[in-house]
Amino acid sequence: MYAIIKTGGKQYKVSEGDLVRVEKLPYQVGETVDFEEVLLVAGDEDVKVGAPIVENAKVTATVEDQAKDKKIVVFKYKPKKMYRKKQGHRQPYTLVKIDSISC
Repeated sequence: MYAIIKTGGKQYKVSEGDLVRVEKLPYQVGETVDFEEVLLVAGDEDVKVGAPIVENAKVTATVEDQAKDKKIVVFKYKPKKMYRKKQGHRQPYTLVKIDSISC
């Protein structure tokens, strides 16, 4: 059984037991998160597609970690003008473990 959820402006395909990196959520490590925006739920033979979300469907997850991703380097450069600007960015994320999918 799997589901497609929407959080942080992105969509994720999740199954029970998966570890998923989502955009930062305001929860502490060990807390339970309910994702209410479920776009699709598919079982063995049963597929429920929402318009836009599936009614009474819920994905429950536990927060495993709050961390930052690898650093990316943003380097701006203009030739012949001695303009160079170097910046770095680390995107924060939340690591969640999918506990159950109910519909």
